[in-house]
Amino acid sequence: MIVKVPAASSSSQCGGEPSQAHQRPHTTSNPGIEAEALPPSPPQKSVRWRDLPNKDQLFILALCRLSEPLSNVCLLPYIFYLVRSVLPPENDNGSAPDPDAEAARVSTYSGILVAAFPLAQFFVSLPWGWLSDRHGRRVSILAGLAVSALANVGFGLSRSLGALLFWRVLAGLGNGNVGIMRTVTAEIVRERRFQTKAFLLLPLVFNSGMVASLALGGWLAEPAANIPWLFGPGGAFNFDRDPEGVRWALDYPYALPALMNAMVLAGTLVLAVFGLRETLPGKEAAEDYGLRAGRSLAAWFRAYIYPRRGGGYAAVGSQDSDVLIEGRDHDEKPRTADNGPIRKTEPRMLRQIWTREVLASLVSFGLLPLHNSAFMHIFPVYLSSPPADNTEATIFTFTGGLGLRSASIGIWLSSFGVCGILLQLFIYPRIQARIGTRGVFRIALVLFPATYAAAPYLSLVAGDSAVRYVLLGLVVCAHIMARTMAIPSTVILLTESAPDKSVLGTIHGAGNMLASFARAVGPALGGWVFALGVEEGVIGLVWWLYLVIIAVCALIWSLFVDRG
Repeated sequence: MIVKVPAASSSSQCGGEPSQAHQRPHTTSNPGIEAEALPPSPPQKSVRWRDLPNKDQLFILALCRLSEPLSNVCLLPYIFYLVRSVLPPENDNGSAPDPDAEAARVSTYSGILVAAFPLAQFFVSLPWGWLSDRHGRRVSILAGLAVSALANVGFGLSRSLGALLFWRVLAGLGNGNVGIMRTVTAEIVRERRFQTKAFLLLPLVFNSGMVASLALGGWLAEPAANIPWLFGPGGAFNFDRDPEGVRWALDYPYALPALMNAMVLAGTLVLAVFGLRETLPGKEAAEDYGLRAGRSLAAWFRAYIYPRRGGGYAAVGSQDSDVLIEGRDHDEKPRTADNGPIRKTEPRMLRQIWTREVLASLVSFGLLPLHNSAFMHIFPVYLSSPPADNTEATIFTFTGGLGLRSASIGIWLSSFGVCGILLQLFIYPRIQARIGTRGVFRIALVLFPATYAAAPYLSLVAGDSAVRYVLLGLVVCAHIMARTMAIPSTVILLTESAPDKSVLGTIHGAGNMLASFARAVGPALGGWVFALGVEEGVIGLVWWLYLVIIAVCALIWSLFVDRG
């Protein structure tokens, strides 16, 4: 007898593909999901965001995840102007620099600056994961937040390329624990029916942080010009009534975005010290002075600020299961086993971790940032580059950017980033339920090369016409749509490939290490190819001979792995 089963019980809900053995198609509420002959079970409602367990821990972890987008992508809207302001002049004869030569030079050095952050992540990601598997997740997350806040302050107050590179490297070292945050998500939410929503949370927060940091980064850069009512000649903060504007804003025109990041991260660090609990199996009950202080503050708040009425909460049973259990409530605390204290599982040997499925997922995990991060660096530089006269252009030989200011670039990138958030909230779960994680991933892999191939032709649309901005919107929207579908899919596939839950920290550390290396190579190599294309009068060189090729290779690899 064929019966309808909950969608979450199928592996396709969490990134796997439904087994083909002993199955036949059956129409369910989620088309594309097949079911085996099982005893009748009550229908399962779809999982809502408010149904997720341990919401307080997920909230703190989500705030911690903001560290990377704030530290890494906030500078993208103004990176062209930042690098140009710290580079010494190429010639000393006082003549005006050639616009194309200057754009090529800035592109090369900005690629190095962007690559410094993920390169530092590359060297520390696997050690972070290995240490967290043995000594706990909490301390690594707290240490990373502290280092990130300090690095942002130093970056904002730097006025040389060497100092900028140093603080970028330090920020990358502090954010080498991104894989640990993914591991903590898997340990906080252990039931399969909740995992799709839970694994969407961190990419969703990443996208939200990226949207906010891109908008604020572009708007807060050069505050005397972009926010004259506060920092300009007649601004509210111009107490000395300097005719040029607030002096520190003129001396450090790119400090405000980084200082804003540092304040946000410092507040997140305080909240994490007081509230983020340990999730490493065997150490869930471990507490330190910060958690004790946080519990005392929470008790005081409940007693004097927001007292509860009624009898309060009764203790509920806990569970540690990867299968669906009907009719049971989900507590908001890390779970312990029902039959006594958890015995810590002995970690597997390293050679037992790297199965074929893990290695295949790691390659896909690394190919995505190899082209996506290069686009995230090249596109703002391209938008900032001065336009050129393309009256004699051919289909492949043309040059020039769009000449947009940092505030406009930030608004463009962040506005369409909101579309990515809505897609991730409302569209991705429905598509994933219908065609599975691999199906969603392939749709994204088809969108990437099409977007890259079309992007440089924006240079051929003359002036500030409405057509140019419509086409620009289509390019940005297509890329954000592809990125929004691809990132959570790779995380789910990598998590599902783990041979054992005890090695999730190591596997995600390895994934973050590989992705960090790709995010370092992508912008550096992409910036160099972009500069070469500008010098040769072929602005599309980096798009067609780098981004498109890597994106097509990623698509072919995904098909090859499924056949193997």
